Amino acid sequence: MKENDGFFKYVRGFLTVFLPKNKCCSRNTIKAYRDSLNLFRRFLLEKKGIAFTQISFDLINHELVYEFLAWLQDAHGCGAATQNHRLAVLKSFLRYCAFEDPTLMAIYLDIQKVQSKKTTRKRVEYMSETALKALLEQPDPDTRCGLRDRFFMILLYDTGARIQEILDLRLKDLHLKDQTPCIYLTGKGGKTRAVPLMDKTIAHLREYMQTYHPDQEWENDHYLFYTIIKGLKGRMSADNVSCFLKRYAKSAHQVCSEVPLRMHAHLFRHTRAMHLYQAGIPLSYIKDFLGHVSVDTTDIYAFADTSMMRAALEKIDNRGVENSSAAKPIWQENEEMILKLCGLK
Repeated sequence: MKENDGFFKYVRGFLTVFLPKNKCCSRNTIKAYRDSLNLFRRFLLEKKGIAFTQISFDLINHELVYEFLAWLQDAHGCGAATQNHRLAVLKSFLRYCAFEDPTLMAIYLDIQKVQSKKTTRKRVEYMSETALKALLEQPDPDTRCGLRDRFFMILLYDTGARIQEILDLRLKDLHLKDQTPCIYLTGKGGKTRAVPLMDKTIAHLREYMQTYHPDQEWENDHYLFYTIIKGLKGRMSADNVSCFLKRYAKSAHQVCSEVPLRMHAHLFRHTRAMHLYQAGIPLSYIKDFLGHVSVDTTDIYAFADTSMMRAALEKIDNRGVENSSAAKPIWQENEEMILKLCGLK
């Protein structure tokens, strides 16, 4: 395609029509795609001197994409997983372009030659029960903020929710009168799932409601967690949560060295999933609990930690002790029989 306006016409259609309306992608997903295409635009400007309005499909080939990936690593320090994500976005965009204009199919197929980089599987970080307990003991529940912060962390852990799922919760999402009390979380792609609440968490919830929503109906649209700025209530921000999590982690680390100083909300999700796995809950159940589309995503939790290994080894050792008093095998100390069993005689 020779016309330069073709490229940014397709960029606009991809981001404003195809992803939100045809694919029903969430705002965060669209933002991730937009960021990747912006990085590709910056690469062309900084390394090739090509302005956005001068970009044409004729410039794009697999050699250029390999240069782009190298630039991501050298100039931005992006690892293999991030590079693979940026590459996947480019392939998805060009696939869309090829279906819109079949003359671009050759370019799309050329980019398909670019191979993803191999990534090493990282061990999932999570907190021990001791570390979690120490962290939850840091907020002062006798203060308004301390009561809120403690309940926020308890809810993060008990539901295994993503931070945005908790921040988006409204009072109408609480269903404590159901036969199984639960909350409804809206996850990626607008998918909703019900997560049961434990009795202790419900008790903390009622205590929180008495302070933060004392005179409101539980069925309304008000956010469960909010902040007041200049007299106006608004949804609590992720930055607010990150701030108090790091503060509590710092103080908890002084009491329990197992508490990581690099605290973030997603660590509660990993911790809940690992504790469920260690308790013997099947991965298929954990997948539904976390709201994963595929069990392949949940598979990151399927490894044995040192405590699970020790328990397994102790079980084997104990079994050996129990069997030590049993009768000796008939072949023991019988050299003739051993030779026959081994096929040597």
